[in-house]
Amino acid sequence: QVQLVESGGGLVQAGGSLRLSCVASGRTFSNYAVGWFRQAPGKEREFVAASRWGGGPPYYADSVKGRFTISRDNAKNTVYLQMNSLKPEDTAVYYCAVRPYSGIYYQLRDYRYWGQGTQVTVSS
Repeated sequence: QVQLVESGGGLVQAGGSLRLSCVASGRTFSNYAVGWFRQAPGKEREFVAASRWGGGPPYYADSVKGRFTISRDNAKNTVYLQMNSLKPEDTAVYYCAVRPYSGIYYQLRDYRYWGQGTQVTVSS
């Protein structure tokens, strides 16, 4: 059974940085796709970033492009989301998700497995 566990969230001032981690278990993920999503209070969950677990160029939402970076440590089965120049509007619960068959996917319905989320709060 696939399990995803996010960590690294917290409270940070605007302009600061955080690195989120997503540890995956239960499969060999080399042919999987991975994505990061977020959900702010009162809003729908939205796409943030996506990548192929086996490598290749990532894809980012316009709102985070140039500030967020998705990366992987295959030896640790871990995906990271480095978030720089954080803004109050980045405040949300952040989720990682994976699906079989590598590719770039940015819609919620494309992903099969989800983590429990980690809270990121950016103060102004």
